[in-house]
Amino acid sequence: MAGELRFDPLTREWVNVVGARQHRPNLPTTGCPFCPGGLEAPEHYDTRWFPNRWPAYEPGAPIDLAAAEAAGVEVLPAVGRAEVILYSPVHDGSLGSLGVGQIRKVVDLWAERTAALLAVDEVAYVLAFESRGTEVGATIHHPHGQIYAFPFIPPSPLREARVSAEHGCGVCAELGHEHDDERRIVARNDEWTAWVPFASGYPYGLRLAPTRHVGGLADLDDVEREALAAVLFDVLGRYDRLWSGDERRSEIFPYLMWFHQAPAASHCGRLDDYHLHVHLAPPQRAPGLARFIASGEVGSGTLSNPVVPEDAAETLRQA
Repeated sequence: MAGELRFDPLTREWVNVVGARQHRPNLPTTGCPFCPGGLEAPEHYDTRWFPNRWPAYEPGAPIDLAAAEAAGVEVLPAVGRAEVILYSPVHDGSLGSLGVGQIRKVVDLWAERTAALLAVDEVAYVLAFESRGTEVGATIHHPHGQIYAFPFIPPSPLREARVSAEHGCGVCAELGHEHDDERRIVARNDEWTAWVPFASGYPYGLRLAPTRHVGGLADLDDVEREALAAVLFDVLGRYDRLWSGDERRSEIFPYLMWFHQAPAASHCGRLDDYHLHVHLAPPQRAPGLARFIASGEVGSGTLSNPVVPEDAAETLRQA
């Protein structure tokens, strides 16, 4: 089942080819494997994690990507981990409907798994994420997310860190700018802020970040974890209420969510270049209308957002 990392000489980036995932199941027709008593949760639980049966990355010996590139190696094993995170034993609902108390338990589990995976020799980076809704490929509706542990720092967070190394922390600068402007802020407490980015590439996309310059989920203190749970409950609830009453709206509001955080210290020159933050990207631009990323965007690497960020923020504030 193991995938393989293939080196793309044009971009000098590694692509994970995982043929076994082509055979993973679609929406179950009988029963839910994530409900208590199901295949992946034989006992009752509050929150739960387990290894993905169709992993994108699997345990193996540490690999040196830099040495492999220097030696002209084109294929490497996809070493790492792939885990599923169950948010609640309750089948119906979403992360945003669970309440602050239950979301806090999920935050603690994210932090626990981040710390545990970063302590594994072959793991360089941990990405916690969620794909919600059939529009983004979710195959089971039970509230859950995933974690990938990579043997390298992926291009997206690495690019952000390089910008911070050259220009100063981009998240800190953005927080300061948004606090001064306030037009794009959707939710805020003393420890966390949620806003529509000034240059958002996604309609109704949001960014969440802690006020303190902190590297990762495991570094959050008790107050910051509670505040993150409160902000997630707020903004995900706004997504669930967005366009409510419109018959064209999806029954389950879809979104993509991912956390960018600091890598393992052994794989990073400057941990201070990383400021924990959350990206939220719904794939819709209006009720029932998908926001397709077109050829001109993929081909150029430049997103074109049809919804003005300030308008999106106001709509979300009203939700």
